[in-house]
Amino acid sequence: MATPVGNGAPNAAVPARPGRPPGPAGATAPAPLVQPGRPGGAPVRRPPTGVLTGARARLAQATRTAPGRLRLAGVVLAALTVAFGGLTAWQLETRAEAADRVVSYSQPLSRDAAEIHRNLADAATTAASGFLLAGAEPKAVRDRYEQDLATAARLVAEAAARTTSTSPAQDSLARLNQQLPVYAGLVETARADNRQGIPLGGAYLRYASEQMQTVLLPAAAELATAENDELAADYAAAKSVPWGAYGLAVVALAALAWVQLTLFRRTNRVFNIGLLGATAAVLAGALWLTVTGLTTNAALKSSDREGATPLRALNSARVDVLTARLAENLHFVARGSTTKYADQWTKATEHLDGAAAKDDPLERRTGSLPEAVRLAPPAAEPSVREAVKQFDLWHDRHDAARNLERDNADYQGALDATVTADANTPTADAFFNATDRALARAADIEQDRFKRSAEGTGGDLRTTAVAAALLGLVAAAAALRGLGRRLAEYR
Repeated sequence: MATPVGNGAPNAAVPARPGRPPGPAGATAPAPLVQPGRPGGAPVRRPPTGVLTGARARLAQATRTAPGRLRLAGVVLAALTVAFGGLTAWQLETRAEAADRVVSYSQPLSRDAAEIHRNLADAATTAASGFLLAGAEPKAVRDRYEQDLATAARLVAEAAARTTSTSPAQDSLARLNQQLPVYAGLVETARADNRQGIPLGGAYLRYASEQMQTVLLPAAAELATAENDELAADYAAAKSVPWGAYGLAVVALAALAWVQLTLFRRTNRVFNIGLLGATAAVLAGALWLTVTGLTTNAALKSSDREGATPLRALNSARVDVLTARLAENLHFVARGSTTKYADQWTKATEHLDGAAAKDDPLERRTGSLPEAVRLAPPAAEPSVREAVKQFDLWHDRHDAARNLERDNADYQGALDATVTADANTPTADAFFNATDRALARAADIEQDRFKRSAEGTGGDLRTTAVAAALLGLVAAAAALRGLGRRLAEYR
């Protein structure tokens, strides 16, 4: 008798569906899926999903129960609080490094670049003064010239050693290093010829001054600009706001609040000591971050406002003063053969004290010297105002000497009113020196204000970075401890 099909007999045959090859024991294999548009009906290969499905299943199983949800909440809270502490520490360390660079690297380099510029301009001015005095040149004038060159050469070497090879300042430093000995050689030739009464000495000195004004001083100005740009970049990095740390603090506090609210609704317990401790730790870290950010930013802004920025204006005024003095001296070296240096004097003094010069009130002048007065901190302002007063006296004396030369053709009288070996004679040289000394005093005060304000900011930021990292760990431990107490109730 035939066994009926479909009655559960072990050897029952199942007819194969059309299009499916028969499998073992008469079973049929599932037809492969065919992706429309594939040539030849190539089957779609499914990615292995066993691992993914298993992970999802375990996650679903873990969160299906109250203990599983508590464990997951603990992991999330611990990760958020530790991440808050780590990110805060990293961002504050970055700011601390920038603050340290401001104090120990970029501001000193900016100051040294300004000093290179000023020493070179002063060397050219002093060399011209010594040339005009010839055999009556005092030893102090010669020593000042040599000291200017030695200081400039030393600062160039130090800046080159501290500046990276990719810095834009390297090209300026290389030109200064190459051309400084050339200038010194030209001045020595001019000096030697002048002492022997050879007229060619004046030509050598004018050529040396031309090299100074067209090669060395522009290179020094480029160096100062590059270093000032680097200082501004370091200031910006040191004062940047750590938005990432604040954002993560908000997320961590929101997660802590949500977990505590959920526990309150389900357990009717108002406080969870561990979660409250974690919340307090994150809040303390955020508050510490805010206070340190405000105090260090205020200190850095003060160092910039009362130190770095006034110093830049003051250095610009000092270079303009020296440029005017160099033009005044070179006019007498040229012995009236050209009006080039008289024009240079006019241009330099207009840039220094504005086109209206001394006849207008100081507040209305537009030059670099009134700008230095406006930016000077209260401690330095009297010195800068004294420099303005001495410059006005110098300007008057220059005009008197110019009238002697132009109206009376008295070259020697004009020269004696401008340069003299007697330090007690009120010549233009004496008023120039008084102007320069007053500006130097102001520069020392402003440099001191910078140091007093900026020093220590990097250390404050690092202290807060360490505290934030520790508070993040404390918050994570407290959150796990608080949720662990709830988990213990299910055992």
